[in-house]
Amino acid sequence: MKHIKTPFFIILLVTFTLATKAQINNVQINNYRMYYALAKRFGQPWLALRSFENHNRQTLLLVNPQTLETRVDEALGYQLIPMSLPQLLLLFKDSPYQKALARAEKQSAAIQDAGIETGMPTETGISLTADLCPSHRPLDKRIFMDIFTGFKKFGRPAPIALSVSGVWMRQHPQDLDWLKKMEALHELHITWINHSFNHRVSATAPLRQNFLLEPGTDINYEVLQTELAMLRNGLLPSVFFRFPGLVSDQQLVYRITGFGLIPIGTDAWLAKGQQPHAGSIVLIHGNGNEPIGVTDFIKLLSTKKGAIADKQWLLYDLREAVDQEFEADK
Repeated sequence: MKHIKTPFFIILLVTFTLATKAQINNVQINNYRMYYALAKRFGQPWLALRSFENHNRQTLLLVNPQTLETRVDEALGYQLIPMSLPQLLLLFKDSPYQKALARAEKQSAAIQDAGIETGMPTETGISLTADLCPSHRPLDKRIFMDIFTGFKKFGRPAPIALSVSGVWMRQHPQDLDWLKKMEALHELHITWINHSFNHRVSATAPLRQNFLLEPGTDINYEVLQTELAMLRNGLLPSVFFRFPGLVSDQQLVYRITGFGLIPIGTDAWLAKGQQPHAGSIVLIHGNGNEPIGVTDFIKLLSTKKGAIADKQWLLYDLREAVDQEFEADK
């Protein structure tokens, strides 16, 4: 299957988008749980990953295995065939979704930066990710305003993937509302990445006992409560997960892929001096804790101004970047 490249946004049917927005903007959630099933509607296969009751109606979080798009919709109207996640992945063994999960598991041994690190390496441009870890500082809005300013001439919302933690959402409701407004005004196209709920960190513990590897961590809570907080805040969870501190071990990676989530790393953490190249998944922090990374990204945009104007250097939607990378493997 060959996709036409759309670097700034993924085209969705209007009715499809409106249905999803309606489902996540007026939620009353109970019994949120993992639920795996093949879900068919109008001949289109989806994979159900979660089930919950929304106003007493069974509702699903679904992913398209070919495009990595997610949606929230009522179960009514779908033909559901419950099965295990391994059975679903076997059924879609040639899909970009299954291949991305498999790639992440193959790269699971490293203590730092496991998961998918690059998108489309043959393309000129990057996928930008910004982490929103718990912080007492306000949102660093410079990133978003510079992106909007740099790419507004194309008349399309510029894509960015935000790794959001549950505690950050709870601590910064006004900043979150501002981001949602930017998205509603079509100034940004945001992919919301699960970044764990608590994002605990110790300044003294070794990496193998830090972040989500801290003894006693309830990984079910860290993953599912973040998704629940996203939905209650009107956000659509993606199928991506970013480890706090980029720290994990092989067992933890497999726990995350067991939720049907794709771990996303980076090959260009700007604040650490890592330079992006074609197809890089770039990491900065938008929570106010890492201004040097934000400044470096703004400088990068400035140096690429001419190439941006000529459409020779682009920002790519993370979902499309990963999707097309694994479509190319066919």
